Amino acid sequence: MTKENKVLAVVEGREITQQDVDALLGTLDPQRAMQFQSEEGKKTLVEELVNQELFFLKAKENNLEEDQEFQQELDKIKDNFLKQYAINKTIRDAEVNPEDAKDFYEANKGQFEAPEKVACKHILMDDEEALAKVKSDIEAGNITFEEAAKENSKCPSKEQGGDLGSFPKGKMVPEFEEAAFNMDVGTISAPVKTQFGVHLIKVEDKTEASVKSFDEVKGQLMQNLLMQKQQELYTSKVKEYKEQFNVELNL
Repeated sequence: MTKENKVLAVVEGREITQQDVDALLGTLDPQRAMQFQSEEGKKTLVEELVNQELFFLKAKENNLEEDQEFQQELDKIKDNFLKQYAINKTIRDAEVNPEDAKDFYEANKGQFEAPEKVACKHILMDDEEALAKVKSDIEAGNITFEEAAKENSKCPSKEQGGDLGSFPKGKMVPEFEEAAFNMDVGTISAPVKTQFGVHLIKVEDKTEASVKSFDEVKGQLMQNLLMQKQQELYTSKVKEYKEQFNVELNL
């Protein structure tokens, strides 16, 4: 017996397995599901499944499935399931081969450009003279850039030593961006004024603009093309069926 088929409870001969518990967990949002990962949580889920089986058995005993209201709801569920089944059966005929993806890639390389990026740290202060003094202390070796950021910067990034990570053009204010992208790796800027104050910038790394290789984008590209072909199939069938069946819109 596999772990998934392990019987955790039996109600009037109806087995509740680990697979049933996993299925119930799958209906919960991830954060709530985490609350049931312990043995105690698992026991709670099993008890809930037992409770549901009891209601099922009582419903069968009382012939609730023969209720008109139940039958109406069941018909709705069957209709909706059939709709989705028919759609899925239609779009699963869509196919994309690597040659299609390669042709698209060659014709649209501009879509796969990785822009130039710069990684930097900064110290943000209000007073330019005070910032210049901080720069002198860094250059004299009295303090590291990261320590100076933690002690002096008013930007939340000070908790990470002023680290702003890596970013392309267009993500920062123009004055900051112009300075950062025109600096050499390892250098520290003169004070740079922006609407936020005065910055001292240290460039950590630079990444030149490049075009991602086909192998890098092949998986995602094939998935995108497949979705596109599925949409085309769906639209084509809708057009065909509208010519066959009468449709009246009363919006």
